[in-house]
Order: sequence, then structure tokens, then C-alpha cells
Amino acid sequence: MGTAGSSLQGVTVQVLSTVPVMFSYWAKPQDTLDLAQILNNDLAATVKKYPKRFVGLGTLPLQAPELAVKEMHRCVNELGFPGVQIGSHVNEWDLNAPELYDIYAAAEKLNCCLFVHPWDMQIDGRMSKYWFPWLIGMPTETTMAICSMIMGGIFEKFPKLKVCFAHGGGAFPYTVGRISHGFNVRPDLCAMDNKVDPRKYLGSFYTDSLVHDRGALRLLTSVVGEDKVILGTDYPFPLGELEPGKLIDSMDDFDHKLKDKLKAGNALEFLGLSRKQFE
Repeated sequence: MGTAGSSLQGVTVQVLSTVPVMFSYWAKPQDTLDLAQILNNDLAATVKKYPKRFVGLGTLPLQAPELAVKEMHRCVNELGFPGVQIGSHVNEWDLNAPELYDIYAAAEKLNCCLFVHPWDMQIDGRMSKYWFPWLIGMPTETTMAICSMIMGGIFEKFPKLKVCFAHGGGAFPYTVGRISHGFNVRPDLCAMDNKVDPRKYLGSFYTDSLVHDRGALRLLTSVVGEDKVILGTDYPFPLGELEPGKLIDSMDDFDHKLKDKLKAGNALEFLGLSRKQFE
């Protein structure tokens, strides 16, 4: 990651996190912790060198919650990260798994925000062609992560938790009506762990803005909330926005105040940071 590249794209401050393939939740816990610490230390060094240009999100060995909690404390208290990035699931655990409760409790206590990024998508069988794991699998993973946290009662148990889901929340903003309807007509299947209609959580979590379509961005801000959408770039990958902020700037029906929220204000709120830190 070079600062020059960021300047060319018109980005003044960038939040950095590891590429999800490095989560390594499948590995031996101590090995993943060692890798996470290497990645987190390197990221912290970059942020320290360019404190007005970069913000860091750490990575954790989530398959070992006790180790993950300790590394989260280190990320926040020693490395100065405002949050961490986590995967859309941890091996066979979805994000409602009781094994992860201690991590959520620690995040609340530390005011450590969570950025959820899809990973470990199905890549074989019917998903092996046409780049389907990235085009279809990733949005599906994100939708499952949101529904798992909602229906699993995570936002009820941990109401102070700050969570942002990548890629515009996957299919959730478009299918929330179907999800809510299904929840209400089949509570025996959907309301086992939480009796609250999924629709009522709109406005309680964030998504990024990376949807590549004006109509989708308009729907996203309407459904999730104008205060809850954050500019996402996916830099430097091909599915990212090649000119960060271009889609937001192209929205003729968004006023300057809303565009500023989407490009900076909402991210600062999510991260618990102020503009003055970067001036």
C-alpha cells in the first residue's frame, strides 16, 4: 500500500485492513495468533508513520476466542486501532455462535468496532464458474452474517456493538422485506433465538457503499439509513471502486451534506474518530 496511490485517487485518509484470505481461522490457534500479530504490528507501523493518512483495523484468531480477546485488547490499547476486521463466519460457526460472545462483550467494553468482510465462499461445483464465488458467494456470505447476528439475537445481547458489513450489506437491503415476512409467517423456524422482527434493526448497523450502481446506492441509503453507509473502496482489488467516491459524487439527488456523510462523516462516527485528528 503506497501513499502515492492513495493521493492519485483523491483519498486523503484511508482505513487499512488485511486481505481476508489471511484470516486463517482454519489453522492452529497459536499459528493464527502469530500471523495476526505480525499483520497487526506491520499495520500499526504504517499508521504510526502516516498518522494523518491511515487508520488500522486489526485481525484476530477468532477460532480461539480467548486468544482473540487478548489480541483485541492489544489492538486497541497498545496499537491504537479503533476496531478490527472479522470474517463472515468462523469455520462452522456463524456470527451468532455462543463461542463468539466473549469477543462481542470485549468489543463493547473496549468500544472496538467490527468490520465484517465475506470470506471462505463455496468455490466448487455450481459455484466454480463465471467468478461466481466473488459475484454471488460474497454477497450471500454477507447476507448470512447479517441475518445470523439479527436472528441470533446478537444486537439484543450486545446493544452497544458497532458493526459494519461490507459490499452494501450483500443482498440484505434488497431482501429485508422477504426476510421480515418469512420471520413473521414462520416464527417456528426464524424466531427461535430472537423474537424481534429483523426490519427493526435497520439503522442499528452500518454497511459500506460498494454497490457499483446508483439505484442500489439510493436503495441502500434509504433502507439502512443515510447515517449508516460508509464509503468502501475494496482497494486494490478489481471489484473495488476504481475512483473512490465517484458513485457517491454522481448522485444528483444527494445533497452536499449527505455526500459528506457517506464519504467521511459516517466513517468517523463508526470508528469513533474526529476530523481534527487528520487536519
